[in-house]
Amino acid sequence: MKKEFSMSNDKVMINFTAKYCNSFESILESDGFRRILEVYLRRTKKKNSLVYRYLNQALETDSLIDIRRDLIMIIKYLTVMTVEEVVEISIAYYKLLEDRDKFITFIEDLYLFWRRLERYTIVHRYKIQQGLAAVSFTEANAIFSNLILKLYRKIEMHVVGYQPKVYRQIPAGGNACIMIHEMEWVRPDGYEALEEIPFIDHILLETPFITYPKKNTRDGMFTEINYNPLKYAQINKEHWFCYPAKIGGLLTFIYFHRDFMEHGITLCNLFEMARSEETRGRKPDIIYVFGAKDDDDELKTVFFDDAQNDIMLGYVNHSEKIDYFGYIKKMTLTLYNLIMIKRGYLPIHGSMVNIVLKSGDEANVVIMGDSGAGKSESLEAFRGLSEDYISDMTIIFDDMGTFKLEGDVIVGYGTEIGAFVRLDDLDQGYAFKEMDRSIFMNPDKVNARLVVPVASYKDITKGHPVDFFFYANNYDEVTTGEKYLNYFTTPEEAIKVFKAGARMAKGTTTEKGLVESFFANPFGPAQKQAETNIIIEKYFNAMFEQDKVKVGQIKTCLGVKGQEKDGPRNAAIELFDEIRKMKK
Repeated sequence: MKKEFSMSNDKVMINFTAKYCNSFESILESDGFRRILEVYLRRTKKKNSLVYRYLNQALETDSLIDIRRDLIMIIKYLTVMTVEEVVEISIAYYKLLEDRDKFITFIEDLYLFWRRLERYTIVHRYKIQQGLAAVSFTEANAIFSNLILKLYRKIEMHVVGYQPKVYRQIPAGGNACIMIHEMEWVRPDGYEALEEIPFIDHILLETPFITYPKKNTRDGMFTEINYNPLKYAQINKEHWFCYPAKIGGLLTFIYFHRDFMEHGITLCNLFEMARSEETRGRKPDIIYVFGAKDDDDELKTVFFDDAQNDIMLGYVNHSEKIDYFGYIKKMTLTLYNLIMIKRGYLPIHGSMVNIVLKSGDEANVVIMGDSGAGKSESLEAFRGLSEDYISDMTIIFDDMGTFKLEGDVIVGYGTEIGAFVRLDDLDQGYAFKEMDRSIFMNPDKVNARLVVPVASYKDITKGHPVDFFFYANNYDEVTTGEKYLNYFTTPEEAIKVFKAGARMAKGTTTEKGLVESFFANPFGPAQKQAETNIIIEKYFNAMFEQDKVKVGQIKTCLGVKGQEKDGPRNAAIELFDEIRKMKK
């Protein structure tokens, strides 16, 4: 990004490297401030709001350029003068400043407009100039935010004539600040379109980071194609960034368009960011291009197994339909799972946790199920009961993991350091407890989501032997006297239930009612069913051999009306009893 300022799709990007504002004057004379004021005035004029009518009548002009010019001049004066002094210098502004309440309403409205935009500040690692050299990356955004606040307060004080009694230290700079740099990596033929796209090196979040994507559900499946889709992609490197991720030991380059910046930034709470020394001069195992423009108007959510270059390539073209974090998360995990299947490992759509009870008993528990089945909710139930039952709990994976057969032991590995959690099904207080490090998505809507770090990369890649393997049954009701946990006696009986992948849809996708998906995993296994069937039989036979792993169903009751909260909790208590029995 070379421009000092850009605005697109209600997202503002400020290039601190091109220009770093460190005074009121530098802000008010910047191209960014002029653009913000211009867009604000256009929108108020379109609505014919009270503020616009006031500005129009007071300045006696319909020209937005003239109104903008006058407002910038008045605001400049008000940074050093009172209203009386401004009017003394220029009587032309008397009418505008005569009604101070209306002028304050304009200032408040402009400030609110600014704060409602998604704001990102960018620092180029090797091209620091124009005032930023002496400011560290972590301080740059904080200093800029304080400057905006001081500007806003100074103007209001000079208009009303006195200091406010209450100060609210609200983040007014960037919602996130990123440091970027160019990265030399082993780029095979066919990937020229990705050349010179900057890599993200560091991210600073102002939490809670709240975003409002246009979509709240994901639809359909990712499909395989037999050609490299980058051949037809139109990629302007000035509008793109790359998030380098480490996913279950695989190096992954996730490229995203600036229109989906909030999803790219959110990746830092989900996948471990790779360090420069881990990416420089290397070829990635996975490449994902999210939001590319091409000549096709149809939505493309496709992947290409580039066997020649040993790269699994994902591609989703630019559309409002993909403005949902599930599209960037699930395709990335699909690409990872496809590689695991090629290597003979079993991808698991579920959650795995190492539980140590207060009694000293310990077990590694895996709960498998498709979106909305109750995987994450069961983990939260464990966490909620930790005070009474649990001494320690380590999450190995929250949504997607892999089983590897090491010798005669089934070992579980994770992919993500974070959780993409549906707020509707969690304890109401949970979101507030995690607010200081979370990213919220559409918190005011159905299927509101929270992305929060839950594990360390070291823990998820360590490998843990599996003790319990449950299918998350969210549709069967549990009546008085019935158990929440049931076990299978043969591999065939277990395979039938696990492969059916039945669940009551909970609004996380566009599906409704009782639905099924192959092995509860539309993200790899469903696309490669023949190959996955062979691996499933091998692994389930190994689990039942000498009763190495206890395999069964856990009834979460998440799809049963009235039992959404109690179901996961009661199932968790029953599981704790099973862990005690197992170790005796």
